[in-house]
Amino acid sequence: MEKQKSVAVVGGGLVGAMNACYLSSRGFKVDLYEARQDIRTMEIVRGRSINLALSCRGRQALKKVGLEDQVVKDGIPMYARMIHDLNGTLRPIPYGKSDQYIMSVDRRKLNETLLTAAEERPDVTLHFQHKLISCDLEKGKLSFKIAPAHDDDSRGQVYERNGGADVEVTTDLIMGNDGAYSAIRKHMVKRPRFNYSQEYIPHGYMELTVPPHNGEFAMAINYLHIWPRNEYMMIALPNQDKSFTLTLFMPFDMFDQIKTGDDVMRFFMEKFPDSVPLIGEESLKETYFKLPPLPLVSVKCSPYHVSDKAVIMGDAAHAMVPFYGQGMNCGFEDCLVFDEIMEELGNDLSKVLPEFSVVRSPDAHAICDLAMYNYIEMRESVNSRWFLMRKKVDACLHAIMPRVFIPLYTMVSFSRIRYHVVINKAKKQDVLVDNSIQALMALTAVGGGYLAAVAISRHFNINSITDWIHNMADQILK
Repeated sequence: MEKQKSVAVVGGGLVGAMNACYLSSRGFKVDLYEARQDIRTMEIVRGRSINLALSCRGRQALKKVGLEDQVVKDGIPMYARMIHDLNGTLRPIPYGKSDQYIMSVDRRKLNETLLTAAEERPDVTLHFQHKLISCDLEKGKLSFKIAPAHDDDSRGQVYERNGGADVEVTTDLIMGNDGAYSAIRKHMVKRPRFNYSQEYIPHGYMELTVPPHNGEFAMAINYLHIWPRNEYMMIALPNQDKSFTLTLFMPFDMFDQIKTGDDVMRFFMEKFPDSVPLIGEESLKETYFKLPPLPLVSVKCSPYHVSDKAVIMGDAAHAMVPFYGQGMNCGFEDCLVFDEIMEELGNDLSKVLPEFSVVRSPDAHAICDLAMYNYIEMRESVNSRWFLMRKKVDACLHAIMPRVFIPLYTMVSFSRIRYHVVINKAKKQDVLVDNSIQALMALTAVGGGYLAAVAISRHFNINSITDWIHNMADQILK
């Protein structure tokens, strides 16, 4: 009888917990190691709390492990962007067809759901407060220090203060799902022919809150609200408790210029005036200075594996800025793609891991680039008449030719078309649409000129003008 293979999943976040579910279903013995306490026992979870936007790729991954319905019932659908202009005008921009939406989900609740689902699987054991201190990727060996169970979530400090006990682990597969600052990836970086780059954008983010008003949502529910101001923006996503989480994205040098409560009020009254009564003046002043703005990093690397012994996924492999709402969805799709390759190659890790690197890295690099691009679209392009016209033309062409013409956002958020294919297809479609619009504008101009020429020729009997107009139209159509 073949010995049961073991996997050590490093990182108990969303992707780590999801992978534990997938690997268990394939008959692996899974041990998940997380540096923090079990968040299900914590009153406050420090760290990122940007709301998550669940879309097709993430839902398909959840569906494969039987969790889609459970997660979706706790989410709030968002059918469109709701643009808040400086003058207070509201403009909805649909994401796609009337039945297409992304879903606002709570990061903590989703993580808790996945951890519980993993814990309930056979052959899955969760180990919290285990900090990775060293590893040998070639031999599948890991060393952890354990923090006393009563300590809080202070990560490295808690281990240094208490020493902790060493735990040595040997496993068939190390799976690094330990985030943008991955300890597993740091060991990969030391290896020859490992490509790695990271980029901090000059913008940071700060979270604020719109509380419920009279027990109800203070703004329209089923939208992702955006205050686009060209060089910066603010967004808001709805929560189940009828509040909204606001996130202000802005260059760090602009954050640095706001030093007092009066500065905060002056800035918000000038740039986001309709948000002030929603947030509340006192709450705004207090929250703004509670925590400093946090950085946003984009990470690209390759390959994602070491022989048949180690692999990284999620933010450990491809951290991205949050502007396409694909960080979680891409991470979940990693799990699904890995599982699909496992199915195709019969769980043979010596074949599965290199195939995963080859298949997934071009797609991860592509969505990192798209996420950067979408920040420009969200903060600036939505103010452009050309962009709004393009959106309408895209929707019209998609309605007429749904299999041939698919808008960029639809391909990313409502399909599983590979990300790098999405970019190539979108470029070709852009040329088609731009040329079509320009031709339409030219024809409109020609048509107007033709009518004017007819009127002139009738009045002045100058038939040669109409002949000239016809010749110009022929040239444009050619």
